Amino acid sequence: MGSEFRQFLLRGNVVELAVGIVIGVAFGAVITSFVANLLTPLIAAIFGEPDFSAMTFQVNNAVFRYGAFLNSLIAFVAIAAAVFFFVVKPANALSTRAARNAVPDDSIKNCPECLSTIPLGARRCAHCAELVAS
Repeated sequence: MGSEFRQFLLRGNVVELAVGIVIGVAFGAVITSFVANLLTPLIAAIFGEPDFSAMTFQVNNAVFRYGAFLNSLIAFVAIAAAVFFFVVKPANALSTRAARNAVPDDSIKNCPECLSTIPLGARRCAHCAELVAS
């Protein structure tokens, strides 16, 4: 049982997932610091309010803290923008470049009916059973 557990822990998926979570938490801390220490004061310089969390209104003794929501919304937009520009865009550029540089596989062809890939020597598509000219 101990060797199975060790094998489970050392599989690539578990280690990669753990690394991804740790990097994600650290990235979140950096973005939170960016929002709290740079972006919020910048917005405060423009609008004159240094801390949105103090902004509230009251209706029938119920306090609505919309300022805290504004802080969270700004943090979310900043995190989404950072992930988009620093993770998604570079990953898309790398995958596009890899697809352009890929060597075409001469051992497969596309089915004319369903457009799935089939072996070059196939006479019938395995996906839709269409007869395919050799």
